[in-house]
This record gives sequence, C-alpha cells and structure tokens, in this order.
Amino acid sequence: MFCDKMLRLQQLYRTASLLALVTIYYNIAEGVVSVWLGADDETIALFGFGLDSFVEVISGIGIWHMVRRLGQGDSPDPDPFEQRALRITGSVFYILAAGLVATALISIIQGHHPVTTRWGIVVAVISIATMWALTYYKMKVGMALNSPAILADAACTRTCMQLSVILLASSAGYAMTGIGYLDAAGSILIAILSIREGREAFQKARGLSCSCTGSCRSE
Repeated sequence: MFCDKMLRLQQLYRTASLLALVTIYYNIAEGVVSVWLGADDETIALFGFGLDSFVEVISGIGIWHMVRRLGQGDSPDPDPFEQRALRITGSVFYILAAGLVATALISIIQGHHPVTTRWGIVVAVISIATMWALTYYKMKVGMALNSPAILADAACTRTCMQLSVILLASSAGYAMTGIGYLDAAGSILIAILSIREGREAFQKARGLSCSCTGSCRSE
C-alpha cells in the first residue's frame, strides 16, 4: 500500500514536471512567433505579448526547478536559484511594462495603425486554448498532491490566459473597427498585468505566498 502511494506521488510529480516543461517550450515558441509577426505587422500588442512570453520562460524555469525539488521531498519555500529567477523575472516585467506604456503613448500621439492584427487573433486563440488546458491539468495535479505551490503556478497560468484574452480583444477590435488606439490600449493592459506579475515575483522571492490573483500573504 505504501509503495503504491509512493509510486502514485512520483507519477504526479513527473506529470507536474512535464507540464512545467511544456509551459516553458510553448512560451519560447509563442514568444518567437509573436515578436516576429508583431514586428512585421507593426502591432505593439502582439509584439509586447511575445516579449511577455519570453519573461514567462524565466519564471517557468524556476517553477520546473521547484517541482523537481518538491518531488524529492524538499521544502516548498524558494531556494536561492528560484529566488534569483524570481527577482530577474520581476525586474524584466517592470522594464517590459515601462517599454510597452512608452511605446503605446508614442503610437497614440503619432496616430499609428498596425498593418494588420489578423495574426494577433490567431496567436491569441491558440494561446487561450493552450493556457486553459495547462491550467486545468496543473490544477488537477496540484489538488491531487495538495500542493499550494503547484496550485499557485496554475493560477499564474490562468493569468497568462487573461493576457491572451486582452490580445484577442484588442486585435479583433482593431480588425473590426480599424481604430488604431485599440492596439495601443491592448499594449497598455498587457503592461498593467506585467506590473502585477513583476510585483508578485518579488513578493514570492521574499517568501510570501502569492497566487497570481493580486493577493500575497506571509507563510
């Protein structure tokens, strides 16, 4: 009975590790495609979304490292590697947010219009479906393991899905109306969520328990 339970736990942690790796590799692919297409189509919302995906890769590496430690019975508190990854993630999120806001304001002042936001719609729809599936399975594994850390990661993946919804709304809005401000507005909203994610990354590095929903508490 004990052996069966241990095998089950090992299987669940292997699944959690696989989900973390899928998240990392998906964000790399999404970042490359979004930045390339965003630059080509001159849509700052898609370009900023791609940059955000690259920042999520840094965070994802820390999550993967954490899951491996938990599988070995270590403490859920961030170790030095994870703390460093969280601080880097938080710093880059803040820099990204500042860049997105500045670019959006310049775009509004100059009356810039994207060439097209068609690819933004495509990327957003694929991302929403992918993030929904990852959130679902991370929640399932997190509840099976009764792991607050993995459940918090699932909540962060849900936040990534919110970013995808923002991209979809701004891209579809521009495609239907031709109002250039919608692309800039999407970029600013992505920046706002990036600031929230950056703040939570720093709070996690300090040992606070955060769920990517805007609330943190001491352990």
